[in-house]
Amino acid sequence: MSVAASFDERACILGEGPLWHPERRQLFWFDIVSHKLLSRTTDGPVEWQFDRYVSAAGWVDAETLLIATQTDLIRFDLTTGQAVSLVPLEADNPVTRSNDGRADPQGGFWIGTMGINCEAGAGALYRYYKGELRQLRDGVSIPNATCFAPDGKTAYFADTAAHVIWRYALDSEGWPTREGEVFLDHRETGINPDGAVVDAQGRLWCAEWGGSRVACYSADAELLSTVPLAASQPTCPAFGGDDLSTLFVTSASENLPQGQEAQAGHTFAITGLAQGQREHQVIL
Repeated sequence: MSVAASFDERACILGEGPLWHPERRQLFWFDIVSHKLLSRTTDGPVEWQFDRYVSAAGWVDAETLLIATQTDLIRFDLTTGQAVSLVPLEADNPVTRSNDGRADPQGGFWIGTMGINCEAGAGALYRYYKGELRQLRDGVSIPNATCFAPDGKTAYFADTAAHVIWRYALDSEGWPTREGEVFLDHRETGINPDGAVVDAQGRLWCAEWGGSRVACYSADAELLSTVPLAASQPTCPAFGGDDLSTLFVTSASENLPQGQEAQAGHTFAITGLAQGQREHQVIL
């Protein structure tokens, strides 16, 4: 059995958005509540502080990330720390912030918003593609599990509060061709689907909040395996490492009694499970 080891022991309040930058060969992730972007290099831990919530990113080039914040999408220079706003993201709505997001195979960036206090139905799902931000779905409570099949023809998206993951058919430019259809329905079991990623074989790996595990599902929605974690609130997985065979998983310590879980909020690394897709480059 593959064992989840702590990759980084900084205890995030709400770890999210792990991204393996394929050109830098470096993992980035966020602590949303602390307004931080985090990473590690061979020299040790690195972090950048922001003045608002930050939650998810895609890579633009070797020095640049597209980052989703509470109020906009920004172009962020990792070398200088300079941020340039690209487009507002519910900037006129003080109730919401960004949450889960990921780049698709066509170069678009999908990003969900939600209520800062988890207000029901306060958020939405968007796609940013070649300078245009378009809303895809509204009435979302906790957007998560944004990920894509290797052939670029299918997107997945969850509302954790609804206990459902939907599947969307995509056109050649990555836009949904119709409404989403239910892929996984956890309403009876109460499983909370959080962040997810699809491996090179098309299997979906989903962090299940409150379940202390990452679950692997086939493209036909069959549960294939589970990976236990020493943290009850895993938030999002991402494949990385030199051969894309390491599954990194962020987690959260929020709302847990201090000291109840020694590894709550850590970022984990698990090897030998599968090979992931190369993270897709965002086209601005």
